Amino acid sequence: MNLVRAPRAVRSTTLRGAAYRRSPGGFTSCLPLRLPAHRASSATLAGVYPFLVAPPPTTGVLVGTDALTGGPFCFDPWAMYGAGELTNPNMVLAGVIGQGKSALAKSLAVRSIAVGRRVYVPGDPKGEWAPVADAVGGVVVRLGPGLATRLNPLDTGHTEPAIAHGQRLRLLAALAQTTLRRDLDAVEHGALDAALTEAGHRPVPTIPDVVDALTAPDRAAARADGASVAERVTDGRDLAHGLRRLIRGDLAGLFDGPSTQALDANAPMVVLDLSRLGSNDDALALAMTCASGWLEGTLAAGGGRRWVIYDEAWRLLRSVPLIRRMQAQWKLSRAYGIANLLVLHRLSDLGAVGGAGSEARSLAEGLLADCSTRVIYRQEADQVAATGTALGLTRPEQDLLPALPRGTGLWKMPGRTHIAHHRLHPSELAVFDTDAAMRDTPARPTEVA
Repeated sequence: MNLVRAPRAVRSTTLRGAAYRRSPGGFTSCLPLRLPAHRASSATLAGVYPFLVAPPPTTGVLVGTDALTGGPFCFDPWAMYGAGELTNPNMVLAGVIGQGKSALAKSLAVRSIAVGRRVYVPGDPKGEWAPVADAVGGVVVRLGPGLATRLNPLDTGHTEPAIAHGQRLRLLAALAQTTLRRDLDAVEHGALDAALTEAGHRPVPTIPDVVDALTAPDRAAARADGASVAERVTDGRDLAHGLRRLIRGDLAGLFDGPSTQALDANAPMVVLDLSRLGSNDDALALAMTCASGWLEGTLAAGGGRRWVIYDEAWRLLRSVPLIRRMQAQWKLSRAYGIANLLVLHRLSDLGAVGGAGSEARSLAEGLLADCSTRVIYRQEADQVAATGTALGLTRPEQDLLPALPRGTGLWKMPGRTHIAHHRLHPSELAVFDTDAAMRDTPARPTEVA
């Protein structure tokens, strides 16, 4: 330290190349420190200077307000994917019951319709989406025992025989695997392919046509494959019994004949109401599998960008064949121009899918991994660790989850995280409110917003 006498008895001090002046309050700097510049990422600097925050996205439909900046928070998976901010347009939404998950999903759907998107809900187990579809001029297809509506899942809409045959074969295999609760072996795949080929001679085959071909196979076709009729019947016996559930079982009258209603690709919203199926998870999985075949034909034919929303997805993840079909749809989301939205309660629901390392668990985790946008509403304290592991949350992000108020979610996207308050218009609340049965008086907008 070198002390230099300054004029008028004002002393200056030089500390390692920096000049300081003694003042009544201590030392003040006269010259800047000659230190090399330091460069770091915003993620690193945010730990030193915690007031750095990424600006909220402003492209897309309005969701609400950013909790940290107070500015508007918008979202559109197609626009953000086009800008390179997302690796895929798919989204997962999780949170405990009563925190506003359904309201967020419905407002995203309705507000996206205003900018030209379309919405398809391939399975509504509780019948909550029907009023929303009615409000926007959409179509509600109601399926269930005693109803006249029938859908033919083999009506793919394709005119190219090879493509139609492949889609139908995969769908039938998924249905058989679901009813038999196991994978098919090689001879069963062969028998199913032969039966579908025979049934495919009709303009649009149905499931009863395939079952008839399994129980009474064509002699010439069997001989061409090096099998006898008796062998072909034996190979397809279990398949025939499994598929009969859709003809004479609890799903009779739903998928066992020509479609009575076509999927309107131009409708702003199409909802498949499955509330009449009740709590039968097997029936729901079969109906969703059939509906996925109905959907594929429309998606392959184009029809523009659309949301495909899987509400109450925890019930669907118990069916391995259905998860496989959903995974294929996830992988093709960019080719189809769709954004899949998976709505869950708890990430610990994955434990009901299968044990660690099982195919079912791996498939379900793969769906989550293929969601660039992850929105998490409040989670109970004992669920935070499982949620953090499944969705790749940091420790500070996990610590926020138990304290999030109703209608507020943590939005995690590649390279950025936001806390956003979802805002509802009173007109939306009247349609989206799922708690009306639990109250004596109508909710006010602030109770959800």
